[in-house]
Amino acid sequence: MPDPTQPFILIVDDKPTNLSVLSKSLKAAGYKVRMAVDGEDALAQVQRHHPDMILLDIDMPKIDGFETCSRLQANQATKGIPVIFMTAIADTEDKVKGLSLGAVDYITKPFEEAEVLARVKVHWRLKRLTDTLEQQVSERTQALQQAQVQLVQQEKLSALGQLVAGVAHEINNPIGSIVGNVSVAQDYINDLLGIIDLYREKFPQPGAEIEEALEASDLNYMREDLPKLVKSMKDAGDRIQSISRSLRTFSRADSDTKRPFDLHEGIDSTILILRHRLNANENRSAIEVVTDYGNIPEIVCFSGQLNQVFMNILANAIDALDESDRGRDTENQAHSNLITIKTQLVDEQVKIAITDNGKGMSQEVKAKIFDHLFTTKAIGKGTGLGLAIARQIIVEKHGGEIDVDSILGEGTEFIISLPTTANRKI
Repeated sequence: MPDPTQPFILIVDDKPTNLSVLSKSLKAAGYKVRMAVDGEDALAQVQRHHPDMILLDIDMPKIDGFETCSRLQANQATKGIPVIFMTAIADTEDKVKGLSLGAVDYITKPFEEAEVLARVKVHWRLKRLTDTLEQQVSERTQALQQAQVQLVQQEKLSALGQLVAGVAHEINNPIGSIVGNVSVAQDYINDLLGIIDLYREKFPQPGAEIEEALEASDLNYMREDLPKLVKSMKDAGDRIQSISRSLRTFSRADSDTKRPFDLHEGIDSTILILRHRLNANENRSAIEVVTDYGNIPEIVCFSGQLNQVFMNILANAIDALDESDRGRDTENQAHSNLITIKTQLVDEQVKIAITDNGKGMSQEVKAKIFDHLFTTKAIGKGTGLGLAIARQIIVEKHGGEIDVDSILGEGTEFIISLPTTANRKI
């Protein structure tokens, strides 16, 4: 029975005797063999089933061995198949020509069985070594690309986290002082108004100068408006504190272990950071973000990394809506720009769907969207690393899935699935 580790060899010769002799020798050595009677037959067979090696006669009718070899080398799918020429002519010029066309060796007729088997064995080993080397190079290249993506992801996350955390810290201290003192200021104001009322009670005739000053300051209006003004200041301070908390949530540093995290907090903090990009501009109307949050549990995760995924997908959705509106005529500028975010618990998995009604993408782009260094953005506006990093974070770091569904001209939806169970990749 043929050894499955041995190659499939195609013998091409217009002499039945040569085919028979070679076929018997190779089969006896455990090789799988097929035969072709001329160049045309050989090319047809190669298209149907690629051999691992070809023994090719030079002198044949119709298409000779040189032309057959040339056509094989011209085809990207077959150029890697080792070709050993067989010839009765030991002419140096013919050997040089054959080798220049891509052949790996020559066998001289009449055949010596031991020589044929030895040459076939050597070139089979060389092919296996070459294939193994190419595979190793491919694997190393892929590993280096993944390492590059990981390094870029870590660097981006670290830099962004430090920036946001620093801003949040700088905001938090002064605004905390302001908000804390607003209540005290309100008490002081109430005390002062009380004293003014007491003076008016004890001295109903304060004199013309004071009367003029009270009338000029419109004390009654001030008494009514000042509490509103103070309350507005306190509300603004509370809002800034909320922003600061969101910034700290977004930039939460990841330790070596995963921690419980409320995904809704992460999404909300990301929306808040991107809020300035949602406003209307000269190219498009404002973008509305609609959240439809389901009842989902906290999940154990690297929260900062997941926030980066949300940031990347939402920023891409905004970019898509920018591009979509830029291509519309003035009459259609009233198009409603919408991003919807829906979360739900499905079969022990948290699913986050982020959808935009932008320009969508073609099937060709969709097939490459998670590829390393692939981007549809102009030079300087996209690195092609964002979604590759997002997939790595979701799939490799959290044992989840990320998929994209898009229709050209209608919009795009990213669906992230994250397991809720504790048995996940670290």
